[in-house]
Amino acid sequence: MEMKKLRWAMDGSFWDLDISTPRTLDGLARPVPGDPLPLGLTRGARLSRPKQIDFMQRFMPVPFVPSYAAANGFSLQRVLTIPISDNWFGTLLGQFNLQRFVSSVKKSGKTTPPDSASSWMQSIGTHLREKSLYALSFCSDFLLTPDDTLVFSVEAYGDEKKARKKALFQHKFSHHNLTVEAVWPGLFVDKPGNYWDVPFSMSLDLASVAADSGASYRICAHHNSGSPERLDSGQSDGVPASLLPGLSVTSTFSFKKNIELWRNNAQKLRMVQPYDIFLSNPHVSASGIIGAAMTASFGDSSVRSQIADDDPEGFRGFSIRAPEVKSAFLADIFASASFTAQHGNFQRLFLDLTRFHARLDFPSGSKFLSGATHLAQDFFNSQQPNLEAIQDICPNATLSLQQQIAGPFSFRVDSGVAVELKNQDWNIRVDEPVFALEYALQVLGSAKAVAWYSPKHQECMIELRFYET
Repeated sequence: MEMKKLRWAMDGSFWDLDISTPRTLDGLARPVPGDPLPLGLTRGARLSRPKQIDFMQRFMPVPFVPSYAAANGFSLQRVLTIPISDNWFGTLLGQFNLQRFVSSVKKSGKTTPPDSASSWMQSIGTHLREKSLYALSFCSDFLLTPDDTLVFSVEAYGDEKKARKKALFQHKFSHHNLTVEAVWPGLFVDKPGNYWDVPFSMSLDLASVAADSGASYRICAHHNSGSPERLDSGQSDGVPASLLPGLSVTSTFSFKKNIELWRNNAQKLRMVQPYDIFLSNPHVSASGIIGAAMTASFGDSSVRSQIADDDPEGFRGFSIRAPEVKSAFLADIFASASFTAQHGNFQRLFLDLTRFHARLDFPSGSKFLSGATHLAQDFFNSQQPNLEAIQDICPNATLSLQQQIAGPFSFRVDSGVAVELKNQDWNIRVDEPVFALEYALQVLGSAKAVAWYSPKHQECMIELRFYET
């Protein structure tokens, strides 16, 4: 879902997770720091885009993988895998813009009268030689050790867009994951859906291995350099402050608790494998997350903390600002609560899976406490409740509904729900809905091909997902 994200993981929206998007060949963008996106739009770790396409070519009847973005049109992708050694291989991903090709053929057909089949074929050949129809990406994967991976990739576009380069190193400790990444330019997307190119972006991320319940923490250092520009237009007005040149170090600590309210232990159908083993047990469960985040920023990006205290969207937590040396320190608490209910074992051919998930995020504990205090004072003084105070205590809500249609096919919709008390006409707004059709790959236990569409961003993409619920 946009970009999205169809991230089926049920974590709170407090982490900077990659976002799926067809705007680049590797299918990834990063959210602007401080702009968490709804559940349907972001995702955690996954197979790289070339590996996904290679899998679909080998084991599914998909010779070409389609994608669509309103800015680029309808495109087809195919991958060629180049084995170099036992621990080193490369992938060559090619993209053909079918919509642009058809449009150019139709346009030339209106201006040039068809005098013969040979001239028509010659015209087709001329259009096929247009560089703007093609894009190419080369990715090299080195498996240095069983726990260390090094990836280099470069993307080139025939329509003279900037080439994109990436270097990625990943190391698995016994209880932590380390990721070091450098991209130039780096692609980011803000909450309104605008894409931004940052000339150079580098990050270092150390995170504890996620667990169903218990404590976890994460430390992330992020450095940007150069002047960000809006993708395609090249304009630099309205740049999010956190994308400006500078260094930021963020540390988070959280505690998660899962509670199983009910589980159906009735015997499943014998000799019938569920379409997805992770979706084979009817249950009702809840979970909660509470944590704290601290960010120290240096450079031009530190101006994001220079927001007036009376700004309803401004930062309300603890802050120390030193504008004379372009630095700031911010700290706040956050919380999240979720509820999941599932009916069906996903074994029968029809309507054997109905799954509902709701999540309430409180990204700023200080903002919530400030609003609650003002409401308590208004109630104690018998005054009319302040709308801004009520708005402050309203969480960010995300709803998700999945329904089996037939066999391995199911339909899913994810959407944020926002409360706007200042809107006199309608106080509830649907925020970035994402629709998806899933095909469960039963033989793999828990894997699926997902085709999603984001109406707000007008993007559509087919992806491969493993071990996601």
